[in-house]
Amino acid sequence: MARSLVLNASYEPLSVVAERRALVLVMAQKASVVVTKDEVWRSESLSIEVPSVVRLNRYVKVPYRRAVPVTRRAVFGRDGHECQYCGAPAESLDHVTPRSRGGDHSWENVVACCRACNVRKGDRTPDESGFRLRSAPGPPRRFAWIYASTGFQVDPDWRPYLLAESA
Repeated sequence: MARSLVLNASYEPLSVVAERRALVLVMAQKASVVVTKDEVWRSESLSIEVPSVVRLNRYVKVPYRRAVPVTRRAVFGRDGHECQYCGAPAESLDHVTPRSRGGDHSWENVVACCRACNVRKGDRTPDESGFRLRSAPGPPRRFAWIYASTGFQVDPDWRPYLLAESA
């Protein structure tokens, strides 16, 4: 499903919604189109360019910082879809400290892994199995929830609004 980025009135990224929802916001005059896609939706009496980025007309106060859940999609995105032991394409998740040994399901303990390394590592730590992590696992950066909600496929039109906020 194609998605659109929703910005607050201050141009801060708020959410990622379906294109249809973005069009509804614009038609209800709750948002303005900032960037359009090369696509037009037509009805019998109306032609509308599909928005890629919309900005809310009124500022919405966000009282909390979003925590990104540890999901397969988010971990694969954080690790670039590569095994964190050998660099091959990742196919599964691995707990660095196995859950059977008290490891938890957290950003600091879960990495993307290929099937071969996952089977070879088994119920051992990387040191015990002779593996080295390519990078230390940790929580994703500030606006990672946007990447997680889109499967880490970010529309190039969104980059100026995401890069300005990641600093």
